[in-house]
Amino acid sequence: MTVREILKMGDPRLLRVAEPVTEFDTPALQELIADMFDTMHAANGAGLAAPQIGVNLQLVIYGFKDNARYPDAPAVPETVLINPVLAPLSNAMEEAFEGCLSVPGLRGSVPRYTQLHYEGVDQFGNLISRDVDGFHARVVQHEVDHLLGILYPMRIQNFANFGYTSVMFPDLDPDEDD
Repeated sequence: MTVREILKMGDPRLLRVAEPVTEFDTPALQELIADMFDTMHAANGAGLAAPQIGVNLQLVIYGFKDNARYPDAPAVPETVLINPVLAPLSNAMEEAFEGCLSVPGLRGSVPRYTQLHYEGVDQFGNLISRDVDGFHARVVQHEVDHLLGILYPMRIQNFANFGYTSVMFPDLDPDEDD
């Protein structure tokens, strides 16, 4: 397995709309997913989308038991989600700070739906269908945005709530590289 380079904001590959995955349970797909988990874990991330490592496919991974970058966040089950479709379960939204491995060292407050239904498939082509809320819903929306060529700063409504993590959240791990 390999830790891949994570593309940074400004790289035009992060602005593409990702292509659907059409073949499942292949050695290439399994290797890509393993590399994505290695990369996410090495960066202490909560999730990672294939476009963030330069692979233009509708594939996201996410999940953790605990995370130094989000110390107050509840656990999110490790998930491989391919060709996702999201549907808000209500119009309720909440503003909260997010970081991103492709936007290192910065955080911004982003509005997201508080309750969400999502569907897709796993790496074997098995259906995933979940209703989620809270941080789990936020993580899924953030990662799926990457598949649409959207980075979280594009969703910030008040740039007074955008800045360097080390300044805005000095108690977080000083070695973090969002």
